[in-house]
Amino acid sequence: MSSPSSPARGRPARLDRARTVRTALGLLDESGLDALTMRRLADAMGVQAGALYRYFATKQDLLAAMSERMVEGLAGVPGGGDWSDETACLARALRAALLAHRDGARVFAGTHSTGPNTLGFADRLVGVLRAAGFGDDEAARALYAVANFTVGHTLEEQAVLRPEGAGLAALGSLRDVVAQGADAGEYPHLIASLPVLASADLTAHFEFGLRLLLDGLRALLREK
Repeated sequence: MSSPSSPARGRPARLDRARTVRTALGLLDESGLDALTMRRLADAMGVQAGALYRYFATKQDLLAAMSERMVEGLAGVPGGGDWSDETACLARALRAALLAHRDGARVFAGTHSTGPNTLGFADRLVGVLRAAGFGDDEAARALYAVANFTVGHTLEEQAVLRPEGAGLAALGSLRDVVAQGADAGEYPHLIASLPVLASADLTAHFEFGLRLLLDGLRALLREK
């Protein structure tokens, strides 16, 4: 008798690596990372849970494969302009890829993928920086700075935008608490900055941070 994951004669296989990753991403988008279990994934694919371990020894292996799928094609995103334009383009593309999936940044941040999509993205960014005149060490550290800023920002962004609305409620709470403190003369600097501090314009926050990072890299390059 064939195993639950074996195809019946003349029918396509019910289980393969690519389809498993696609299904896992679908479940992620539907219910979030905390609800994604190997058992639930197996149920969605109509197989026994043990069949999944033919392709993924652990759930962490599955998450790494999901990360790889999320960043597919990033190494080839259209660029243009100077090195800073290219770097900004790649950072924005990474953010968009993670935002395209619920908890995408949590999945990506929790893995250390060494697949061709992740490495291709990293190689292109380091190549852009080296061609601009940054040293090998500087280009490597700049890669970490750009990637860590982008992933970290997107983690916070998705926490604010989570479907249950807790993050947006927290912004409202911040606004209320600071406003109440104003009556007692507290937090004068936060009061002055409150429209931005409690703003849900997360793209503006990202672009500001990215601009600061690029300005720092430009200053470093001018020192050479």
